[in-house]
Amino acid sequence: MEAVKLEIRCPQMVNGIGLEPDPDWSFKSLLLELDSLEKKLNLSSSVSLPFAKTKSREIYGEKGTKRSSNAFVMSVSDEDFEDSEGENEKVRDRGLVKAARFNCNEFYFSSDDDSDDQPCLDVQTLMNEVGLVESALYELTHEHQLGVKEEIRNTISALETDLMNESEKSSSAHTKVEKYREARREVERKFDVQYQRRVAEGLDNHLTAVQRDHELKSQIEERKIRSDAAHEEAKRREKALQEERLRQEKAKAEAEAKLKAEEANRAALEAERIAAKEAAEKEAAKSSKANTSEVPQTEASGGPNATSSRVENDKTNKSELAGNMLRAAESALKLERERLQKLKELEEINQSLRSSSNQNFDRTGRLIGRLIRQISGNKDKVSTQASELVKIFNNPHCPQTISIAYFAQKVVSNCESPSHSAFACAHVIVLVTSQFPQAMDLVLAEIHRACIYTVPKHISYTKSAFESKEAYWKVIGYKEDDGKIESTTDYLVRLESYMKLYGALVQTEVAGCQNVHGLKEGWAWLARFLNALPANMYTAVALYAFLQMAGFALFRKYRSQFMKMLNFISENFLNALRSQDDPDLRPITSKIQCYLEDKLFLQEPEGRTLHSSLLSNNMAPESDYHGPYHQQSRHFY
Repeated sequence: MEAVKLEIRCPQMVNGIGLEPDPDWSFKSLLLELDSLEKKLNLSSSVSLPFAKTKSREIYGEKGTKRSSNAFVMSVSDEDFEDSEGENEKVRDRGLVKAARFNCNEFYFSSDDDSDDQPCLDVQTLMNEVGLVESALYELTHEHQLGVKEEIRNTISALETDLMNESEKSSSAHTKVEKYREARREVERKFDVQYQRRVAEGLDNHLTAVQRDHELKSQIEERKIRSDAAHEEAKRREKALQEERLRQEKAKAEAEAKLKAEEANRAALEAERIAAKEAAEKEAAKSSKANTSEVPQTEASGGPNATSSRVENDKTNKSELAGNMLRAAESALKLERERLQKLKELEEINQSLRSSSNQNFDRTGRLIGRLIRQISGNKDKVSTQASELVKIFNNPHCPQTISIAYFAQKVVSNCESPSHSAFACAHVIVLVTSQFPQAMDLVLAEIHRACIYTVPKHISYTKSAFESKEAYWKVIGYKEDDGKIESTTDYLVRLESYMKLYGALVQTEVAGCQNVHGLKEGWAWLARFLNALPANMYTAVALYAFLQMAGFALFRKYRSQFMKMLNFISENFLNALRSQDDPDLRPITSKIQCYLEDKLFLQEPEGRTLHSSLLSNNMAPESDYHGPYHQQSRHFY
């Protein structure tokens, strides 16, 4: 009987594990291998497996009997040989039989020599019996192997099932973890959004609080600035009032100095007259002694002639002294006296109004001063300021004479400021005086009182007329501060400012308004100046400032006549300056010469045409003279 090898109808390898174990393995080795396989699966999984074994695996048979892990031994009796087929069927139905040994008690070898065929028969029988035993043994072994293989397949199938379940559980757990992570991310994102919203709200609240604090601080600073400005304005007003009082006191002192100078002149003239009279009497006495017989006739005939000659000599000496001291045209002096008289009468009227009224008019003066300081080279600004000034003049609560007096004072005092716009200020003066013509003479009187060269006139220094040089400087317009006379440089700067205002005033023309002191008066001023005034430092600065402002308009109107004036200046005035050979006169001489040679009178002066809109820099400050004559220098008389 041939052995039949059965093949397992399943893959030979699963996950690197062979399904066809070695038939020579023992059960113990198989169990150890299975346990190691389970341990590897447990170690490879991140989650504890539910089928992990805690004790050694046991193998049971079909009838529930525990199988040993050792090799088995089969025992076959003699009766089994008789019915091998029946026995074989029964053996197939039985499970594995554990035996301690394999016995063939029924087989024996006979030594009977009587029969020759008996050994062969016995051997054949034995071989047949041995074949049956081997077949049964093989069947049992095969059945055992099939059982072991089935057990292995069941175990492997269970392991695969557990592995698949565990994989599904892992996938499910992984999916849950991912969902949890996504949920956490969503929660964290919501928390981030809420946190960012809270941060934004907190930042917005903080910025709002900072802005509120900044606005509060700004308001406090503005209030402080306004308070400081009000305090400074009050101090400035107080200082202005003090300066005004000092100016009035200085004017009185100057008037007294002039009166003293006139009295000194009269005393000198009287002394000369007395000396001449005494000399005439001495001569008459000598002649009477020499020729006594002819004395009555000489006295009778020569008395009236001598008296008349003495009077004529007195008049001649007086005119010569006045002519040497004061240089001016008689018409100019007459106009000056008339304007100053009007100003004096106006001041007397205002003084009586202030004394009779309990109202304080200083507020009106401050308002007028502020409006004049705000004048700039802009048409709209000029018109606005002029309209405001006209409203103040028409204000019934303040007398018009007081308003006009304040206007004249503030206009003249403001022209000393570095930011002063002469042309813009001249436009305001023309606009106001076109409606109040009497104000023009008062403005001119204030200008004459501030600067004698606007008349024009010049006073020369003589020891007989002035007690000291300081007294002379006060008469011609030098300012005194705390008992100290200002420098020549400062005086020339102010002289230039006054002359520029006067030069801008005479050439200003406004549409629809009449300039009562127009270009005709400027032409008269230039003629009187060149005819009467000497050439020196003061007159040169005055002439150059006037030509700068009014030369353009004079040339446009008078053309050839103005050119004759310029030729006279070049041939006479400049030559007179050069002849003095004074280094301090060279800068101003060069400026006048450049003005004539470069024909600057053909160019419109800066600021003459007002702008129609505000500029970032309306008017540049007037550049100061820089030259030796602006330094402290000796005086010219």
